[in-house]
Amino acid sequence: MKHIKTSFAAILLLLLLSACGNSSVEKVIVAGSTSVQPYAEVLAEEFSILVPDSEVDVQGGGSSAGISAAEDNTADIGMSSRGLKDSEMDLWHIEIAKDGLVMIVNPANSVSDLTLEQIRGIYTKSIGNWSELGGTDAKIHVIAREEGSGTRDAFESLIMGGEWVTPKAIIQNSNGAVKQIVSSDPNAIGFISLGLADSDVKVLNLDGVTPSGENVKNGLYSLYRPFLFVSSRPPEGAVKRFIDFTCSAEGQKLLADEGLIPMEGN
Repeated sequence: MKHIKTSFAAILLLLLLSACGNSSVEKVIVAGSTSVQPYAEVLAEEFSILVPDSEVDVQGGGSSAGISAAEDNTADIGMSSRGLKDSEMDLWHIEIAKDGLVMIVNPANSVSDLTLEQIRGIYTKSIGNWSELGGTDAKIHVIAREEGSGTRDAFESLIMGGEWVTPKAIIQNSNGAVKQIVSSDPNAIGFISLGLADSDVKVLNLDGVTPSGENVKNGLYSLYRPFLFVSSRPPEGAVKRFIDFTCSAEGQKLLADEGLIPMEGN
């Protein structure tokens, strides 16, 4: 869905003019993907400074939960880190950024590069030892996200090719939890958002390509997914102002600074 991007200063001026004489606080509830959540919190913090008569409450719960919350109006905005299913396409939605999906291992792991086929083999358990991949003789500890997670859906659609993730995988309910386990286990492997990867973990190349925002943009790195805001109807009032801020040059720069790939034109 197209959205006009403009300077938030202009939006703010209109907001202040329309809010004259109204001292009530307008609350916006944003819920859903735990992958999108930390970035929405950054946006909400800046928005509250620029627009002090608005309050944005950001909650987690997962992509499917966020979409459901938008459908039944228990949240003003649902956050999703996966594309919408056919049954969900009637919802109002906008892509706020793209996010690279990266495979991570412990910094002590000597493996630096995997192919899609090797990753699929690890997650189906047809590959079970790091020595099969040029690493040490040690059992691979497979870490995955829970069912209903947008990150899990993206991983399955981009990598698994219809095959099932092994039931022996250790399941975690957030990217942060996956990263924490991998950072403390030299034999673990997991997948998280590119923007959340740091020196606590080692990011693997894919078929020799380094995961980066630039390589997503130029088409060299194929593992990425959309970050969406979803609503049951076209947004109005404070909800629209928060989305307008997210899509403005200022909001997109905040997301880019946090490691996401901004919308085209930013």
